[in-house]
Amino acid sequence: MVFAQKALGLQPGPFDAWLTTRGVRTLALRMERHCANALALAAWLETRRGVRHVRYPFLSSHPQHDLARRQMRAGSGLVTFELEASVEATLAFCRRLRCFTLAESLGGVESLVCHPPSMTHASVPPDVRRRVGIADGLVRLSVGIEDVDDLRADLEAALSEVLG
Repeated sequence: MVFAQKALGLQPGPFDAWLTTRGVRTLALRMERHCANALALAAWLETRRGVRHVRYPFLSSHPQHDLARRQMRAGSGLVTFELEASVEATLAFCRRLRCFTLAESLGGVESLVCHPPSMTHASVPPDVRRRVGIADGLVRLSVGIEDVDDLRADLEAALSEVLG
């Protein structure tokens, strides 16, 4: 095990440990903001024309809302929603966003957008993707800690441009 730790870098260096210690001090504040922003955007997205459905565990429309409320204090910073749009239009929506970076990650303090059918699940055959609920118009947001009004305005501009 000692050889593997040294050869593969399985343990953090002193600077990494210091950064982790420093970051833990504000983790609760950052998570509160992630969750509050995500809930606000999820609720707003449910009202938008061209959005087929929104998945966020703290929305009452979520199929496991009651379970999430019993098990969690907040709903996380991840929101998924499906646009009533083609793959091309959905990708155009993702690329149009300015406050959200197009990336395959669950994110950090910055907001990210992902199109699972062409990114994280691109190797899954289309019929299998559809069967498990990964439609061509699916979008995943990792909502950061930016001002929620800026994030909402960015989403609104992209929706208006792509869906009309």
